[in-house]
Amino acid sequence: MTFEESCEIVRQFRRDRDWDQFHTPKDLAISISLEAAELLEHFQWTRGDVEGDGKRDEMLEELADIMVYCIHLADRLGADIPDVIAAKMAKNAEKYPVEKSRGSAAKYDEL
Repeated sequence: MTFEESCEIVRQFRRDRDWDQFHTPKDLAISISLEAAELLEHFQWTRGDVEGDGKRDEMLEELADIMVYCIHLADRLGADIPDVIAAKMAKNAEKYPVEKSRGSAAKYDEL
């Protein structure tokens, strides 16, 4: 399935239920944050990084929830997701040139 086909499934689900009327940018941004917090719960009180540990399926469900709300917010803002990502990655490439940032976790103003 392509990304656009996935987006269309999300949009059709919303249309079928007439939920667009409830999807304000504020409420969608809140929902993204709440779902991200639910994803973080899988890492809370763990030692080191959790690479699944039997929680992979639950993590993927939370990730899907986040992405669904991101699609809704992009639609509401009239944004084309691939264009927005491409523009952001171009900015990131300027802030984090390969020759300075490769293998470093330093923030761009510390490179």
